[in-house]
Amino acid sequence: MDEKQRDDDERTRLIERARAVVPMLKQAAARIEQARELPDDVVADLHSASLFRLLLPKSVGGCEVDLRTHAELLEIVATGDASATWCLSQGAGCAMAAAFLEPNVAKRLFGPPDAVLAWGAGPQGKATAVDGGYRVTGTWQFNSGCMHATLLGGHSRVFEADGSPRHRRDGRQLERTMILPREKATIDDVWHVLGLKGTGSNTFSVEDLFVPEEETLDRENPNELCERGPLYLFSTSLAYGVGFAAMQLGIARGMLDDLRHLAMTKTPRGATASLRDSPVFQTELARLEARYRAARAYLHMTAEDVYRQVAAKNEITLEDRTTMKLASVHTIHEAVEVTAAAYRNAGSTAIFPDGPFEQRLRDAYTASQQTQARVQNFLTIGRCMLGLEPDTMTFL
Repeated sequence: MDEKQRDDDERTRLIERARAVVPMLKQAAARIEQARELPDDVVADLHSASLFRLLLPKSVGGCEVDLRTHAELLEIVATGDASATWCLSQGAGCAMAAAFLEPNVAKRLFGPPDAVLAWGAGPQGKATAVDGGYRVTGTWQFNSGCMHATLLGGHSRVFEADGSPRHRRDGRQLERTMILPREKATIDDVWHVLGLKGTGSNTFSVEDLFVPEEETLDRENPNELCERGPLYLFSTSLAYGVGFAAMQLGIARGMLDDLRHLAMTKTPRGATASLRDSPVFQTELARLEARYRAARAYLHMTAEDVYRQVAAKNEITLEDRTTMKLASVHTIHEAVEVTAAAYRNAGSTAIFPDGPFEQRLRDAYTASQQTQARVQNFLTIGRCMLGLEPDTMTFL
């Protein structure tokens, strides 16, 4: 059996596992929201399906799937529960950090079957260089999945022992990600939000904690990359973009399926015909389905094409990055609009929390507030398309 056949077989197995957890997630959705984190039994089932290891290197027991497969899997899971999918997407991007660690360190940290790394947004810590590593102090927000994680990551600005900033060659201050055991941190329960309630995206802090050099990494430094697979030429930001776009597609898919089911039995108040027999509704449903399918096809086509080109060249260009980012940002926006329109078409049935619509709308809108969905991303992409300097490289 050749490598391609093995990859195809693994993809088929993962898709089957993803589909198998959907009924469980639908049944657990209310518990997930109430707990404001993923319950232990849900986490165990997701581990059993290998869904926390999608972008982890094969060398440490991961799946190392391509980005189109990643999108397909997360969309399936998102039809069951968005909070669980968000945690899987976030954890997958974080797991790519293993590719920047020495192999023995990566195996020690990520080898355990329950290993999950969670981190938040941006450099919110201070790492002072000392013999053998760093003394780290900081508070990090938005650490999705930190309640079930075994490891936490703190992006930190690096300082010399004398307190002066350590700089990169281009003059910017150096940032490194500190990986530490979750039990070394203090977690502050702050996640009281509108949607994605079950992600447990809390804040954690450490003070003057020693972190060995070998358990830190610079995600911007290709010289630290120890894995040679094409996946790890992509930034974690691009992986997040694909994952969160796929999650929004899954939410939209679930909304459209439930809307069609509702139309079979509902007759709106004051109407003489059911939704199913309404020409207006029939037209709207078809148009929403087309928008969903178009966005999905665009994301999948782009993820597949760019991944293949990057693998062939063994490098990723600015054009590759902007192409990927455009597909993910556009898909997020399209899917959210489809979700919102499906909610409106369900009428007053959609407003009740014990139905299938209300939570999905809250989850979709909450996820759309994340940086991957910023309208500013279109500005960055547009500047690159015109040969201008991007306003920021953070999300490319």
